[in-house]
Amino acid sequence: MSRWQDCIARLAATSDVLAPIAEGGDPDMAARAERMAFMALASGWFTAFADRDLPDFVPAVNTHCPLVGTNPDFIYGAASIDGAGQYLLTGERGGGLFLLMDIAAGGLGVLEPLGPSLATIDFDTLALDENGCFSLLLSAERPEHWAGDWHRLDASALSLSLRQASYDWGAHREARIAIERIDIPHAPRRWDEVEIARRLDALAAYPGRLAGMALGFIAGQRRKALWNRFEHDDWAGRGGVEGQHYYQGLFRLEPGKVLLLETELPEQVLYWNVQLNDMLWTTVDWMNRQSSLNGGQAAIDADGRFRAVIALDDPGISNWLDPGGNAEGAIMLRWTGASSGPEPRLTLLDRESLAECLPLGTLRVDAQTREAQLRARRRAAQMRRRW
Repeated sequence: MSRWQDCIARLAATSDVLAPIAEGGDPDMAARAERMAFMALASGWFTAFADRDLPDFVPAVNTHCPLVGTNPDFIYGAASIDGAGQYLLTGERGGGLFLLMDIAAGGLGVLEPLGPSLATIDFDTLALDENGCFSLLLSAERPEHWAGDWHRLDASALSLSLRQASYDWGAHREARIAIERIDIPHAPRRWDEVEIARRLDALAAYPGRLAGMALGFIAGQRRKALWNRFEHDDWAGRGGVEGQHYYQGLFRLEPGKVLLLETELPEQVLYWNVQLNDMLWTTVDWMNRQSSLNGGQAAIDADGRFRAVIALDDPGISNWLDPGGNAEGAIMLRWTGASSGPEPRLTLLDRESLAECLPLGTLRVDAQTREAQLRARRRAAQMRRRW
């Protein structure tokens, strides 16, 4: 069998991971699972030919590849590194709420195994020069001549992951960051046929790997019977933001029913959001649907609580969470930099009784206002850097 046929066979093996969905007898879900596999293939291309000697921050998830619960408020970037190397990061922090970088012994790159987080760097702790730019050196030992910001690089480090958050999409300039390896000469690479084949083989296997991760997460939520309720998780050491409260669960809508989400707010909080995902752990289209809300977008009731309504059809409430036609899916709420982590709750209600369960003064919208909101949302999402 030729190398090309070997590669296609590895891609075809993704069907083994998706088999339980295909056997479930739901053709719509089966089609969406196949779509997810091709999204994973597209996402994987960004890291399949990553070079630890010539690193670059690439956006493997975005509006077109919203895999494994992509946060709509984040701009992500990932770079492959060698824990034995020296890397200089230079650039501008940007105007978002925060810019964080996770150093990890593995990640979601095509050639990387999953590995634990080793450290998190908050770019707000870095010194800026007269032009507002930072310089950060990562290395095993601090060079004697280096007087700027430095962070120790563990020998097991394989990847860097960036997250920059924004409430007001497109209103601020995103971070601009360059990364270069400085302990070896700059030498552009030409991959030989053996290395190309190795990387293409890994890319062909990637959809099965990522689909397995996504379906495994949802299966775990199912086993815990987290229907219309939340569990708390900090995702510590597993790719989560350090010190962040995550509340995650599953939602299920019944005919004629809606779900009321209610929560108190922390006294102090840097960032928070709630988002809906489908049963493949793919984030519901946030560019064209209000499938997520953050602390800058949400309307807060007079009693200081946040309430939102998950409904298949627009209930005329400003804080509508649109599940994109999914009667079942996953939900996640995050509190970041918060003085506490209030636990949200979901209540299944008859659609007709929703109004009496909402406080006076709940912000309502008509069809014309909703149309304007969604158009503004779509424009704002496109104004952000996505690739």
